[in-house]
Amino acid sequence: MAPSLPFLNINTHQRPELACEIFADRVVAARRLAAKGADQSLDFHTAALPPGTIAPGLKMPNCMHATALTEAVRSALDQTEARTRNVTVIVPDATARIFLLDFDSLPSREREALPILRFRLRKLVPFDVDDAAISYQILQQLPVQVRTLIVAMPGPVRAEYESIVRTAGYEPGAMMTSTLASLAALQSSEAALLVNRSGGSITTAIARQDELLLHRTLELPPQPGLMQEELAQSVTVAVAYFEDTMQSIPTSVYYAGPGGAASFAELVQNDDPLAPRIRDLAPAPTHPQLAGLTAGVTGALAS
Repeated sequence: MAPSLPFLNINTHQRPELACEIFADRVVAARRLAAKGADQSLDFHTAALPPGTIAPGLKMPNCMHATALTEAVRSALDQTEARTRNVTVIVPDATARIFLLDFDSLPSREREALPILRFRLRKLVPFDVDDAAISYQILQQLPVQVRTLIVAMPGPVRAEYESIVRTAGYEPGAMMTSTLASLAALQSSEAALLVNRSGGSITTAIARQDELLLHRTLELPPQPGLMQEELAQSVTVAVAYFEDTMQSIPTSVYYAGPGGAASFAELVQNDDPLAPRIRDLAPAPTHPQLAGLTAGVTGALAS
């Protein structure tokens, strides 16, 4: 089943039935047409972005051309013809930092736990922790150890994306990073390896049921040759980590990102017949421009 992973709540304790993901070259929106779960039916739409519209990262600004991004968000969401204006907003992985941290203990109340998390994060993130948006989830609780998944996003970056969505006429009911949203689209209780290529970064993640075992994001070099080498190396390292952790070789590597699994497989060019098969995490819609780009909104609407 899809892992239950954290997100940054803004106004609601339940995710909206409308979602959009912001990519470097487009906005993808989806609306739930049927019930939650494996049998859900989604309606996908997209709107293109001019080159250089966004520059995802921890520093401001992320939105280099706010008008163009606002118009694309409005266009993609308006095409869904949804009655609700509440939307889950999915942003690039580069806009936040994800940590798997162990604590001796944590208070059960969020308002008491957050100051402890902020204190721990001060030495780990290059931005103002006091102003940051922080979400956390306890993955494992033992008598002497608490394993915690923490999402930290600079406050101004979150506010910038919120402002874009509100100017487009919608209300950001929740905010998620691309890989955490995509992981929720997994339909298997077995351990799974995900590779998510988002803009100028690549994230590798390993999830097993409701537990996240690995989340690693790297910036990609702009040169095509070096980028291709980095993509292949990232997959190799993630497969090796999976084998060491799970004591088995993954049969599949799930992919989310531009071009879909077939395109990514050509990039990494692994001729080993025993190498895991690269598969699309979310089924490709009929729209060719959406190949590989629907995992985030699918996961956001599946949870």
